Amino acid sequence: MRRTVLATVVTAWCLLAAACSGSSGSAGDDSADTTAASQASTTMGTLAPDDAVMNEPLFCDPLDERSCLLPWPNNGFTIADPTSPTGRRVMMLPEATPRNAAGTAIDVTDQNRADGFSPMSSILVDVPGLDVGRTGIAPSTDIGASLADNAPLVLLDANTGERVAYWAELDAAAPVGDQVLIVHPASSLAEGHRFVVALRNMFDAQGQAIDRTTAFQAALDGDPEPLDRIPAFELMFADLAAIDISADELYLAWDFTVASAESLSGRLLHIRDDAYLSLGDGAPAFTIASSSDHGPVRTLNGTYEVPNYLSGDGGPGSRFQLGPDGLPVRNATTPSLQVPFTCVVPTDPSAPVPAIVYGHGLMGSQAEVGALSFAAAQGLAAACATDEIGMSAADVPHLAEVLADLSLFPDQADRMQQGLLNQQFLGRLLNAADGFVAAPEFRTADDEPIIAIGDTQFVGNSQGGILGGAASAISTEWSRAVLGVPGIGYSLLLPRSSDWPQFQAAFDSAYTDPAERLVALQLAQMLWDRGENAGYAQHLTTDPYPGIEAKQVLLIEAFGDHQVANVSTEVLARTIDALIDPPGLSAGRSADVEPFWGITPQAADTPAHAVLAVWDYGTPHPPTVNLPPSSPEYGDDPHGAGSLEPRVLQQALVFLLTGQFLDVCEALACTSAVLSG
Repeated sequence: MRRTVLATVVTAWCLLAAACSGSSGSAGDDSADTTAASQASTTMGTLAPDDAVMNEPLFCDPLDERSCLLPWPNNGFTIADPTSPTGRRVMMLPEATPRNAAGTAIDVTDQNRADGFSPMSSILVDVPGLDVGRTGIAPSTDIGASLADNAPLVLLDANTGERVAYWAELDAAAPVGDQVLIVHPASSLAEGHRFVVALRNMFDAQGQAIDRTTAFQAALDGDPEPLDRIPAFELMFADLAAIDISADELYLAWDFTVASAESLSGRLLHIRDDAYLSLGDGAPAFTIASSSDHGPVRTLNGTYEVPNYLSGDGGPGSRFQLGPDGLPVRNATTPSLQVPFTCVVPTDPSAPVPAIVYGHGLMGSQAEVGALSFAAAQGLAAACATDEIGMSAADVPHLAEVLADLSLFPDQADRMQQGLLNQQFLGRLLNAADGFVAAPEFRTADDEPIIAIGDTQFVGNSQGGILGGAASAISTEWSRAVLGVPGIGYSLLLPRSSDWPQFQAAFDSAYTDPAERLVALQLAQMLWDRGENAGYAQHLTTDPYPGIEAKQVLLIEAFGDHQVANVSTEVLARTIDALIDPPGLSAGRSADVEPFWGITPQAADTPAHAVLAVWDYGTPHPPTVNLPPSSPEYGDDPHGAGSLEPRVLQQALVFLLTGQFLDVCEALACTSAVLSG
């Protein structure tokens, strides 16, 4: 639904002044609009007077008439906040967000607590009639072109004055002629930094230059009514002039601020610190419900106690209970959760073995730890897992409700963070002398400990790799992590995943406008950040959080992966400064102009804090647009093929046990025929 500039301006001013009714929302819904205006007035009333008068947030940005919150992300939807690390505070006004089929706008109360936008933000803007090819905007196959001097789209880190690499695409899921431009940064955007987006020389399919919008022309003319954004535009124009881009050549420009580390990880680090304070130096209480031996492998099930920061019993649909400082507080009524676990251990190892905390796949369960029984059977390692709540099998029924109304998304995001805390306590049970090894079930027939105390590491596959970087970045229980077929940024991952269509039907039925679907996923990403790699990767292998050591990480990519797009794995690799095991792929296998752009090859015998190992199972290269691959066009899905390839398992175990990267492919591209039989 395109908005006229005049209508947008009037609507914004009315809501900010709380002076109009019937200016937004569904036709004839005066009560809803009056409520929205009243809520906006109440929200503004909580701000310091100077901020309310001098720095009012936008309702809709007239720079992009396609959808209210475009362009995205956008400092127009923030206010000044000198108490936050970035000096900003997100302030999206009521009724400005996408509505579902029932007419309910997404409640962004939780997003508005952030001091900036996601470091994994996809930049969204509508350029009517845009032809990406004629304009020359860098595609996913040529990321390096985004840094060319004459690139028509520039992403500038205003804090450093440096341009940022990206790729861009029109939304392939939308009807032709109504496709929003999506810009994906090539690595996670620096926390707390301000960025400027500049578009110039936009062309349509006939090669004709596309005219600026009326609103941006007004900004260039120094008259960006109704809100006083002149200082903001002057600052942007100065930032761009410093890299030799003049205002008069612009089609459009705007800026945004990325959330700080405190905003992104503050809740999880707080509950982690608070929970460990109550735990002290010991292990959490636990019980073992069952123990069964199958040859050399013992399977154990039980529960352990973790402080509960969620409402009610902590089940699906619960949320954090927040204190006056906005941080989670422990549930006074149900102060602890009884968290289930499953372990597979060797029954009679020759010596105590290292342990692994395991992260399971998409909407799976702790039972998947059984896949590591081979390591237990060989007396190499033990492995334990718990459900990654928020993204586990138990959450699937509630997920249907969340997809129909993203106002419920905090339910999922908060449980994800509690789940990451649960994994830390599982690690403590494996590391502490009064933990699992104190139980007879974790000892041999000669009463020797099965598990080596203090020698625990982490393995996460698929979803376990997407959440595993977050679990590892906050952990004092392990120092190394293997993340198999991982990624970063669910809003980037999902549209490209073969897993998404099973959930997409519910989401698309609720949010019917293609542009607003993209915005809705970005709103969800702001909360996903708190529980997945997006919010923590910048502190995983470098710049660790206080009191936590940087981790060694092995990333394992399956070329042509149907479920976790390679572009996402490679964004993660760039973000954590991983080196790639050369050559990565055989010549001619990649569709990219420069395969693995921006990822440095690892020199022989050179230790690395992070390594990307790429495995080629013969699958065709993945789609170059934001759509999932499928068979037969894109061959067999190699997502789980690593579990069938002995050299992948060897590579992962050697890294876990020693911290050394083993070149099992002897300086050649790693290929495997396990999918071809």
